[in-house]
Amino acid sequence: MAAESRRIVTIDGPAGAGKTTVSRRAAGELGVAYLDTGAMFRALALALGEGGHRLPEATIDARLAAMTFALEGSGADTLLLVDGAPLPDAARTERVGGWASNLAVLPVVRRRLRLAQQALGASTDLLAEGRDMGTVVFPEARHKFFLTASPEVRAGRRVLQLESLGKPADYEAILEAIRHRDAQDQNRAEAPLVAAKDALVIDTSDLTEDAVVARIVAAAAV
Repeated sequence: MAAESRRIVTIDGPAGAGKTTVSRRAAGELGVAYLDTGAMFRALALALGEGGHRLPEATIDARLAAMTFALEGSGADTLLLVDGAPLPDAARTERVGGWASNLAVLPVVRRRLRLAQQALGASTDLLAEGRDMGTVVFPEARHKFFLTASPEVRAGRRVLQLESLGKPADYEAILEAIRHRDAQDQNRAEAPLVAAKDALVIDTSDLTEDAVVARIVAAAAV
């Protein structure tokens, strides 16, 4: 079944806008699989290691061509399987996130992962979270959302998240990293971060998580 025949919901936005938690919950309430596309970039970053974005394009392309992605379950219980196994915790670190951001500007990476994401969308109903889901990967999706928040709010959220996990958190360093990633994502030549023209833009700075989820579910359930 083609992606056009599937139920596809997209949620895009910058890092720290609250996409992940909101997307997991909304996918669960809508009864569809949750696709964390950022995790796919992190999987590649972890596989290539630090400096992976500087490897020859043919090397990166070959590694991606050999990787497989699959989804199991729905909502918060969805598992993204990479080469048949769940994404390791090591891929969720700030360091690997930086590597993934460097790889995300490469056309060969975005092209390969776009095809993989579209293949997943053709095989199952899903809510896709990322940076260009509504503009490039699933432009035909009926329901599109773009979440945003100020860099300061997003940095504060990341600090609280890390502290809750018992990990060290430097607010100023995190704020600088967020601003750097924003500039990189917004100014890249390949699929820059921008809200789709038909997306519902939601500023989450002063909204509770429950309010954001409710707004998305209400709009996507129509």
